[in-house]
Amino acid sequence: MEEGRRSRGYLPHIDGANRTQFVTFHLADALPKAVVDAMRAEVESLPESERKNELAKRVEAYCDAGHGACALADPRAARILEKKLFEQHGKLYTLHAWCVMPNHGHALVTPCPGVSLSLGMQRVKGGSAIDINRLLGRQGRLWQPESFDVWMRSEDHFWGVVKYIEWNPVKARLVRDPKMFDWSSANDAAWQRFERLPPG
Repeated sequence: MEEGRRSRGYLPHIDGANRTQFVTFHLADALPKAVVDAMRAEVESLPESERKNELAKRVEAYCDAGHGACALADPRAARILEKKLFEQHGKLYTLHAWCVMPNHGHALVTPCPGVSLSLGMQRVKGGSAIDINRLLGRQGRLWQPESFDVWMRSEDHFWGVVKYIEWNPVKARLVRDPKMFDWSSANDAAWQRFERLPPG
């Protein structure tokens, strides 16, 4: 097994110190396990080297269609998640790019030395779940326990993922220009909020 690679459940995971990773995490009602299982069955006939990318494309298209209650469409909830992503910058990881979509989030991060990606995501998801549930007067699981993550293979891959993250709201037809989406690293006001953070 490749160093750092792990699997817990139905989504593949990779966890390695100081490896920049693209992580996507979904609200609990956005992507039912039965839907992912069906998608996995559909891509099973593809060559093994193509399955993961094809599954990721199908998952993203499904989420971009707006399934679930889309709690993060509430600007107050989106702000909570964004703040939780910011709070771990310099403590558990370096945050390079992010986007808070209505039913999922994207982040491009480099875990700090000796810190696992799973710890960073646990802090982000756990903290935001408490605050968002309180805000919306809801109970129960907010996030799916699993996230989908991919190591960056090269600088070109890194910048391709930044573009992918920042253009996701355009692809989902939420805005025409990525700079117009409030909860993304493409947005100038979002970067200003990020830069106003106290040192980690």
